[in-house]
Amino acid sequence: MNDQVRDWWRDNPMTYGAEHGRTEYRDGVFELGTREFLERVDQEFYSWNRPLHDRRPFDRLFPYDAYGPGSRVLEIGCGLGTMAMNWARNGVDMTAVDLNPTSISQTRRRFELLGLQGRIEPMDGRRLELPDGHFDYVYSWGVLHHSSDLAQSLREMMRVVKPGGGFGLMLYNRRSILHAYKTLYTEGFLHWESRFLEPLELASRYGDGARAEGNPHTWPVTEEELRGMLAPSSRDLAFRVLGTDLDTCFHALLPGLGLVLPRWMKKPWARRWGWSLWAHGHKDS
Repeated sequence: MNDQVRDWWRDNPMTYGAEHGRTEYRDGVFELGTREFLERVDQEFYSWNRPLHDRRPFDRLFPYDAYGPGSRVLEIGCGLGTMAMNWARNGVDMTAVDLNPTSISQTRRRFELLGLQGRIEPMDGRRLELPDGHFDYVYSWGVLHHSSDLAQSLREMMRVVKPGGGFGLMLYNRRSILHAYKTLYTEGFLHWESRFLEPLELASRYGDGARAEGNPHTWPVTEEELRGMLAPSSRDLAFRVLGTDLDTCFHALLPGLGLVLPRWMKKPWARRWGWSLWAHGHKDS
């Protein structure tokens, strides 16, 4: 399974393109590894998460001010390097790891083009080749639900955080409108896929890259499951549900209505049934 996950993401990197893994966007086709391509990736990625930005990308989640120059920061699953870039620009001692070689090569290329410093290494999140208690802050964004052993990956994440250090983790939310409507109802019920596929297989096939038959392993979590894995290491563990996906969901359910509903009407839905579950806190001293 580990090889399958690595190889699928190698061939289908998270480009945020018109089709998963491809470099075509509304305004044209870009060449992988160019500065223009990486900037286009960032533009699309930021637009998908607009409510999470204030003065800097994702600063409504990330504690940039608490971990400035000299802090050791680790990203588990760096994708194409957007978030690692922003942390490196914050002056931290940046380390980014990923299972698949495309992510490593593209993130290294990004850092080279921008003149940024950082250690970017191929590594399996289930077995991090990093010392205990080394990092001031560790985070992972939309990656570890693809791990075939999430509990082990989270133990590794917490192992490398220093006592008192911080962490942030985004995983897909199994109790979301997106999962209920797109995967369980549309694919599982209307298309009868649940007759042939177990829940994990259904979630994997119709998660990231659904039109490319999905990836080998995607299993969204519940808050209760995640709390059980993280709470033993963090007394201040907290959760937020992020619903940046809901405009798309509402538009699919009630065409047009989701685009005109005022924000105050959508917020309660987003905070309870959004697609992204954000866990954060500090490792116990």
